[in-house]
Amino acid sequence: MVHVVASSELTPFTGRLEAFDVEADTVRRLIKALDQRFPGLGAFIDRRMAIAIDGEIHQDAWTTPLAPDSEVYFIPKIGGG
Repeated sequence: MVHVVASSELTPFTGRLEAFDVEADTVRRLIKALDQRFPGLGAFIDRRMAIAIDGEIHQDAWTTPLAPDSEVYFIPKIGGG
């Protein structure tokens, strides 16, 4: 199972849970599973969050594979202009 650590931006969706495990083998499936468990979270992640997988930050990681022991952090996307 993938271990997810939720930032403070996500805890309103998770009922204040800060960490939990989710079964998924890609980021797309992870976000879908999170949205099923915590309605609205998937769309919020898609719009506002980047993802760090095992210490490496990704901006658009939909097809990135996840290992069963991966640790995932969602962090605010970096904007610029």
